[in-house]
Amino acid sequence: MPVIRASDIGNYLYCRRAWWYRKQGVPSENKAELAAGTDLHRRHGRKVLAAGLLRGAAMFLLLIAFVLLTVYLALQFMS
Repeated sequence: MPVIRASDIGNYLYCRRAWWYRKQGVPSENKAELAAGTDLHRRHGRKVLAAGLLRGAAMFLLLIAFVLLTVYLALQFMS
């Protein structure tokens, strides 16, 4: 019995004919569009990763600012 993957189910639900052609081994006629879509997803993934790293850096810098502010205020009240 062949393994059914989640992507197979998604492909079948999106277009049954394309799913069947793929299972029969018929080559795709829109390779340029598929390559462009793959490139688009790759670039989007990089942007999402960069946004996550920037968010992490911003949170870290905000934490450092709060710590420095707390130390500054504590030193002001102690003097």
